[in-house]
Amino acid sequence: MSRPAPDPVQVVKQRRDAALAALVEGVPYIQYLGIRFDRRGDELTALLPYDEKLIGNPVLPALHGGVTAAFLEVTAMISLSWSWLWEDIESGALDPASLGPESLPRLPKTIDFTVDFLRSGLPRDAYARAQVTRAGRRYASVRAMAWQDNRARPIAEATAHFLMPRDEG
Repeated sequence: MSRPAPDPVQVVKQRRDAALAALVEGVPYIQYLGIRFDRRGDELTALLPYDEKLIGNPVLPALHGGVTAAFLEVTAMISLSWSWLWEDIESGALDPASLGPESLPRLPKTIDFTVDFLRSGLPRDAYARAQVTRAGRRYASVRAMAWQDNRARPIAEATAHFLMPRDEG
């Protein structure tokens, strides 16, 4: 019994990019903040491009703490969803072409979210990555870190717990 040939690399990349775009574009607040994601295989890096509207203290100037926290929460939630959907994306069971606002997979719901602000966010681009530390059928834990010029000097770290969406059926 022969195995089917794997999809060409461009097809796999397009499927991954389309699935990520559908996840990110389905949340208007992500669009408002301008958050984007850079994908390398199954690893995501979030980018929060600098914008004047993100400044909370114009005297310093510094990024608004709420924007920093939202950036970390979005990074954690999208990274968790990405890891949760990865197998379906890779197998082709999740068809990104059919994803729309009404057919998007439900995102996990935040149970609690704790942020440690380590230093002021400067008026420049910020980056973040998240690591899923526990992912069960009902509950998940995620840690996220944001930095600007130097990953070894984070501006904030967060720990989040999420309620996972239940399968319909």
